[in-house]
Amino acid sequence: MMSPSMQLQLARYGIVGIATNTAMFVSYLALSSFGVGPKLAMSVLYAPGVLLSFLGNRSFTFRHGGTIRGAMARYLATYAFGYVFCFAALAVLVDVLALPPNPVVLALIFITASMLYFLQRFWVFPLVS
Repeated sequence: MMSPSMQLQLARYGIVGIATNTAMFVSYLALSSFGVGPKLAMSVLYAPGVLLSFLGNRSFTFRHGGTIRGAMARYLATYAFGYVFCFAALAVLVDVLALPPNPVVLALIFITASMLYFLQRFWVFPLVS
């Protein structure tokens, strides 16, 4: 069972994630409507999405009081992992298996967000005593 503080943190992570990912997914749909391919559209939008989510998660979700430099370096490492995971998944699921890209991207948002939450909670924004 989750503690009330972890439930609250997870709710805040959800708020930041929903806001950021909605903006990024709408932007992705706009780019794809202009003929931009799914991997290129994801690549173009990844950096602004990472920056927005870093700001929201550091200050609102995890209320991290540690140094910004260390947290940002760890955050970038986790999101580099997330990028490689999403890019590879798109290559396999869309290019090889010919699944429709929009639902694949939407599903990857949720899968990646789950992995990144645990990396952020325990490594990127550890509790500072």
